[in-house]
Amino acid sequence: MRRFVFAFAIFLFYSWLSGEVRKETALTVYNRDLGVVNQKLGLKIPAGKSEIRVVDVASLIDPTSVHFRSIKEPESLSILEQNYRFDLVSTYQLLWRYTDQEIRILTTSGKAYQGKLLSYDGSTLLIDSGTTIQAIRLTEAIQNIEFPSLPEGLITRPTLVWLLENRGGENRECELSYMTSGIKWHAEYVALIDESEKKLDLGAWVSIDNRSGATYENATLKLIAGDVNIIPTGQQPESLSIRGDMEKIKAEEQFQEKEFFEYHMYTLQRKATIRNNEIKQLSLFPNTECSIKKIYVYNGARYGDKIRVNVEFKNEKENGLGIPLPAGKVRVYKRDNDGSKEFIGEDWVDHTPKDEKVRLFLGNAFDIVGERVQKNYKKISNRKIEYTFEIKIRNHKKENIEVTVVENLYGDWTITEKTHEYTKINARTVEFVVPVAKYEESVLNYTYNYKW
Repeated sequence: MRRFVFAFAIFLFYSWLSGEVRKETALTVYNRDLGVVNQKLGLKIPAGKSEIRVVDVASLIDPTSVHFRSIKEPESLSILEQNYRFDLVSTYQLLWRYTDQEIRILTTSGKAYQGKLLSYDGSTLLIDSGTTIQAIRLTEAIQNIEFPSLPEGLITRPTLVWLLENRGGENRECELSYMTSGIKWHAEYVALIDESEKKLDLGAWVSIDNRSGATYENATLKLIAGDVNIIPTGQQPESLSIRGDMEKIKAEEQFQEKEFFEYHMYTLQRKATIRNNEIKQLSLFPNTECSIKKIYVYNGARYGDKIRVNVEFKNEKENGLGIPLPAGKVRVYKRDNDGSKEFIGEDWVDHTPKDEKVRLFLGNAFDIVGERVQKNYKKISNRKIEYTFEIKIRNHKKENIEVTVVENLYGDWTITEKTHEYTKINARTVEFVVPVAKYEESVLNYTYNYKW
């Protein structure tokens, strides 16, 4: 009788597949835990009814998304049934299937046990040898467990199975496509600010996190950036982050970008292998230099005495950019006098079209302090109130600065008195630009009333 030997250290069993030749694989990865797999397969399909299997599909495949067809003469090949089998062989499955059947156990000391398997609870096997009931613990250095055969229905890898009716030629070139979760990508940017704090060297990388349960060998790789609507099905796996020192790696432009529907597509200009349980990092575009502006922002009602430090740049061709920037984290560094690069903050950018501004919040200023005090409140009528605010900015730096003071106003408001000019940003927000000399304090006062 043919026997299958199960080794606890390593168990490898490769199932048979009827004449499959995987000719071409294309993988499209989305930001939001989604991949689309397109494959061309060479299959030998007998005339009449037959069962065809394709293994090594993603274990997180959405079976309802599978599409299969013959490229030539599709009308002569009918799909009668389509099944996704995922009852994978394992220690537990084999032992559970062999309850009340004969097995043989061999330990590393050479001792053998043979008999009917009564039960298995994850740590102990109960064997009926015919004369005694033996309890065998897995701590007894079991080397092999021998099974007469592989139980029907168990498979070694996730498998798509079709029942087909072929009324044409035997050799077929077929298309297979499906969607899978467990794979996503995101952009990561590494920025280096120069000593003058007026220039920024920006590099972009993409990280592809594949936990879909399949490896995509020598695949055409496409990345979709944009907010594609997906009905949620569960939690997304966490991904790792690219190291901050990777801006040192010089890379040619690898991706070709284009508009695709209402999104943007980035196609890698070479084949790539995306392995299961791997995070692959690729250069999105070579480093480029752009001009930046440092902006101090004070919103006392929201952040107390903290002055927020931002850098802003225009994503335009004249500024060295002018390309669609996919959403991702931007890590910012500045070079010290000794040549080392020191981390000074990070922020998240959303999908940003060309010719739009990008503003990054890096942290709070150490040497600039804000203070906001309500100086007056007056009820003018039953439907009208007047407020007066005093805002102080103290600059302990050895250079002159400008601080953008943000104030949020409500109702039908009117500013009646002010010490500095303001810009109305929207119906509820105004901004004052307040110059502050080094080691000095500047005071902004304004009065406004609102009615309802």
